[in-house]
Amino acid sequence: MRTIDVAEITNHIKEMCIEANHFLAQDMDAAMKKAQDTEKSPLGKQILCQLQDNLKIAGEDMIPICQDTGMAVIFMEIGQDVHFTGGLLEDAVNEGVRRGYTEGYLRKSVVNDPIVRENTKDNTPAIVHYEITPGDQVKITVAPKGFGSENMSRVFMLKPADGIEGVKNAILTAVKEAGPNACPPMVVGVGIGGTFEKCALMAKKALTRPVDERSTIPYVKELEEEMLEKINGTGIGPGGLGGTTTALAVNINTYPTHIAGLPVGINICCHVNRHAVRVI
Repeated sequence: MRTIDVAEITNHIKEMCIEANHFLAQDMDAAMKKAQDTEKSPLGKQILCQLQDNLKIAGEDMIPICQDTGMAVIFMEIGQDVHFTGGLLEDAVNEGVRRGYTEGYLRKSVVNDPIVRENTKDNTPAIVHYEITPGDQVKITVAPKGFGSENMSRVFMLKPADGIEGVKNAILTAVKEAGPNACPPMVVGVGIGGTFEKCALMAKKALTRPVDERSTIPYVKELEEEMLEKINGTGIGPGGLGGTTTALAVNINTYPTHIAGLPVGINICCHVNRHAVRVI
């Protein structure tokens, strides 16, 4: 049994909130630079160059890479041999978000009630997802999610007879309806299977997978590659102003499901696709 004081979790999450909002993850940085080199539209290439300039300024001057610093989504993968001390884990997670957003001077975008809508003034509470895993380590993924792209996400409760063609149509429908509103070039996270809420959660987590890693399941890998090609063939392009780079990646997760259903969740993220990962 390994003991971890929750104060350590708070400190990591504080730092990760600041890191994710100021610097692209390495996989996204490489993908954006590659897109700049391969984009065929002169206007699309110009927009990608401008985005690179913005990212450079953000890093040098410690300015957030997007004005919408997002709602903090936290994935906690906790080894079953870990014991936390010093307080409640979820309180520690939210304290990390509170410190990150206040000490990092990040925009506070969370309201305390979906109807009353009074700002909480510290960007809490976070959205926290827990998973128990083997071992004695804790993997923390902090993924601040802006709502320009979040609002473009969809869940489709397909019939089993719709099959893989129905899945393809659902993904393309979501992307085409999103158009420029998701701040392309986008990353498309997809969850297939499970239940209504499971497919959405899989789609969200798919966004945190490095964009240069494909699924290890052969048909899913093929589907990721096919959908990326078709999405980039829509012509939406960087900034929604036309071009050959509408998406940088399509990441798909799957899970067993019921004989009567085929749930598909599509969670779209903008060109910054913020995520920071640490293992302690």
